[in-house]
Amino acid sequence: MKLSSFSETRFAKPRILIIGCGDVGMRLLPMLVGKFRVFAVTSQAPGSARFMQLRSAGATPIYADLDQPHTLRKLSGLAPTVVHLAPPPQQGSRDPRTKRLTAILPEKTRLVYISTTGVYGDCGGAVFDETRPVNPRNPRAQRRVDAEQNLRRWARRRGARLSILRVPGIYAEDRLPLDRLQKATPALRMEEDVFTNHIHAKDLAYLSVLAMFRGAPNRIYHAVDDTDLKMGEYFDLVATHFGLTKPPRLTRKELEQCVSPMLLSFMSESRRLKNQRIKYELGAKLEYPDVQSCLRRMKA
Repeated sequence: MKLSSFSETRFAKPRILIIGCGDVGMRLLPMLVGKFRVFAVTSQAPGSARFMQLRSAGATPIYADLDQPHTLRKLSGLAPTVVHLAPPPQQGSRDPRTKRLTAILPEKTRLVYISTTGVYGDCGGAVFDETRPVNPRNPRAQRRVDAEQNLRRWARRRGARLSILRVPGIYAEDRLPLDRLQKATPALRMEEDVFTNHIHAKDLAYLSVLAMFRGAPNRIYHAVDDTDLKMGEYFDLVATHFGLTKPPRLTRKELEQCVSPMLLSFMSESRRLKNQRIKYELGAKLEYPDVQSCLRRMKA
């Protein structure tokens, strides 16, 4: 994709603001720096290692904390395009961080929000598109639904252009379940296992760029690749590639006795998401169309 086609003025670089510049945000920066002036928000103090890392990557770091409303005023009107990567708080069923952010954003803002496929809850392995109603089963997913609803109301009220990317498990060469495999954490038996969805971190950054400039107003997109695997099959693939022992398989009842409640919750939701919208509306051509393509390019 030629980002030069998105320039808003011939004489000055258009501005983009990234809220929550973690791993995906850092992968996003090389796709934007040079064509845009990029402001990256961090909650770490000026002069910190994080500040220096962002500056070295070509961004202008800005200190602001979504839990401290008075620090957000400087962001108002800073850039017409915003990528919201910051997660909700760790507790509760609401996301006050996103609500505080929308309170300071001006009209006509173009905003991309990174949400989660967890908003659908357990779908029994069903295949579906973005029209399926949400059904969050835990507070983590409820917070994301709250954020989405706040953003959609804000966008309609303020004439903003909002794109929501619902994101599954993010992987990358340095984000594979090797530690889990080395610890021999068990997986579910095949007959009880759940279907999972995946996206490479670099492809997620790429989809964020596409959504900024090609996303339809108030539109939801499944930011998922073409992988069609159950969770245990994914672990087996990674184990085989790296010459590790495949995880033991247990029944769900047995698994409840030996894994954390959070891990168990991830192993209790099964769904397969269609991704036609990112292909046909955003024109996406993923660098890693499935997990297998990433592993083939890696050395064990």
